[in-house]
Amino acid sequence: MDGCTFSGLMNVVGSPTLRLQAAPADPSALVTEVLLYDPHAPLSHAPGALLLAVGVRAAAAGPLVRDAAQAGMAGVVVRGADGPVGEAEARGVALLAVDEETAWHHVHLLLASAIGTRSAHGGGLGDLFALADAIAAAAGGAVSVEDPRQRVLAYSTVPGQPVDEERRQGILGLQVPDDVENSEQVRLVFASDGPVRLPPLTPHGLPRLAVAVRAGGEPLGSVWAVDGGTLAGDAEETLAQGASTAALLLLRARAAQELAHHQNTDLVRRLLNGTADARAAAHRLGWDTVRVAAFAIDSAASVPDAERTSLRLLDVVRLQCEARYGRQACVLLDGVVYGLLPAPGKHGGGRAPQERSAIDRRHRQLAEDIVRRADRSLRVPVRAALGEVVSHLGEVADSRADADLVLRLLHDALPVAVIDEVRPRATLLLLSEVMREQRVLRAGAWRRVLAADLDHGSDYARTLVAWFDAGCDVARAAKELSVHPNTCRYRLRQAGRQLGINLDDPDERLVLWLQLRALAGLGGAAGTADPPPP
Repeated sequence: MDGCTFSGLMNVVGSPTLRLQAAPADPSALVTEVLLYDPHAPLSHAPGALLLAVGVRAAAAGPLVRDAAQAGMAGVVVRGADGPVGEAEARGVALLAVDEETAWHHVHLLLASAIGTRSAHGGGLGDLFALADAIAAAAGGAVSVEDPRQRVLAYSTVPGQPVDEERRQGILGLQVPDDVENSEQVRLVFASDGPVRLPPLTPHGLPRLAVAVRAGGEPLGSVWAVDGGTLAGDAEETLAQGASTAALLLLRARAAQELAHHQNTDLVRRLLNGTADARAAAHRLGWDTVRVAAFAIDSAASVPDAERTSLRLLDVVRLQCEARYGRQACVLLDGVVYGLLPAPGKHGGGRAPQERSAIDRRHRQLAEDIVRRADRSLRVPVRAALGEVVSHLGEVADSRADADLVLRLLHDALPVAVIDEVRPRATLLLLSEVMREQRVLRAGAWRRVLAADLDHGSDYARTLVAWFDAGCDVARAAKELSVHPNTCRYRLRQAGRQLGINLDDPDERLVLWLQLRALAGLGGAAGTADPPPP
């Protein structure tokens, strides 16, 4: 049975659209369908149903709540804020509220889509196949329904009707062959107000009867019938009527797709913020083990319309993720496009190093491809950061934090990176922020080192860092500094004497190295901000 848990439904729809006034006795119970209240018919037994209190004032909905509870329903939806909360709590059913001005049909569509069922009036592309069969039977020829890009959305399966090779190829690939002749016929169809008769495109092909599908002047698609000599006399009228019905179905399907897209976006946003129900999210997305990828325009780039460019970047990321995984879970937040990348299989200790490397490689290749495409289409530099793979959707916020951190470390020479590739620098960056916030961690000899270099033109700080980085090997440090080893020894000795630094103490060396690297930003890319004055 289709459905979702009550908590999952609230996670998908949630406030402000739907406000919870009274919780059900079991929030994990399955919600199976959404029903409209009919005052002229008794309530039937409908376990798990949500009842929309159409025509009933919220304040007067107490009896309806009692009847819904006796019918085994999951809850009642009222319009207004003064519903019978006490009655609902006593009966253990949910009481939900929508705004007074909200249309009931919108609430019905919203809940039906979230629950996973269709509207009572039907909907979705599945009904187009039934419509194609009905038109084909009435018109007497094989029928197909196409979108404006000549993609085949539905086709008839009435036996015995003649077809040609063009129809066979279109159905097999769900795409009409892309050639000049086809495109010209499509242009003629959309330029006409009614059905158009079209000649065959090949010597062995069959003629067509076609009509555009429109809604308010907007082209939604077209209906095509193969004319194998069996078309009925009123085939044109049949096709025109079918196009009118197809318009309703296509509009309904579009509304459902837009609603599903909105719900998905809201769900991804909650996952990234750490406020989503992980179990319900996994059920809806079909993923559990994922990583967060973050895409952003380089902050140093000059972008005249950053908001519009970010939206275009979102489109690029969505398109590529959908092409790779068959679906996408992407959202734009604060100028950053976040996407969830699935990583099926075991995680952590249960995943072999080779498997982890393979997943990192696949995700990195996708990110690099998106960056290349975005750079080319948007004409601005784009960066991509990949967080840690997490084994539970409840940990998505952690992977997002990783990705955000990686974004701060990217530059022209490193436009894409996985967290593990830059973890030492990331750790040092976080450590520098902690040290800057704590007075005791900011105190020490490093300030005297910087002050001496500033006052006397010495090079103690850079020499010390090079020596520390070289594992206290003077020869290696001197090579890094491009000076003679004796010069390096002299600087170290003078720094110790003049600045009161005990370079023989490993603890003092470690603290000084961390402060010069993390606070002064010397010797590495971790120091992203200007160092504080000595």
